[in-house]
Amino acid sequence: MGIANNKDDLLKDIKENYKKLMNDLIDIPDNFTQTKTLIGHRKGSKMSVCNLIAYLIGWGNLVLKWHDKMDKNEEVDFPETGFKWTELGLLAEKFYSDYKNNNYKTLIKKLDSVVIDIINLVNSKNNDRLYGKNWYRKCSMGQMIRLNTASPYRNARNRIRKWKKENGYSF
Repeated sequence: MGIANNKDDLLKDIKENYKKLMNDLIDIPDNFTQTKTLIGHRKGSKMSVCNLIAYLIGWGNLVLKWHDKMDKNEEVDFPETGFKWTELGLLAEKFYSDYKNNNYKTLIKKLDSVVIDIINLVNSKNNDRLYGKNWYRKCSMGQMIRLNTASPYRNARNRIRKWKKENGYSF
């Protein structure tokens, strides 16, 4: 799918990429999810499947936080309080740490919940609100949502598929 430029395409992009990702995650046995064998989000680092899911939960929650703060006319620290856009590897490690005590099934449930909340957020906005003007710098609200949901889901799926192939996993 090309870059979404309206509400319907954004919803479709989020749902399709998430469904594809879940199809690749669902068959991974729990005992393979904690080992740090995936290429991490910080140069030279490794992460586990659980870390990858924590990363997606973290970004999803940030999207929801940004909108909640803006709806309350509160200032938003992009990307997150205490982090700069040049420190996304450190932010990824924060997400890994935030969810380190959650098992695989719990992380999947949390990610499902975050995705439902994001879909509800998108559904609560009209097309003009999502794409009619810049929301953060040169990005519309819809573009920022997509950059932090559908795009990372696609990237995560590619990582998982590559990991499965490289390690001979055929669950």
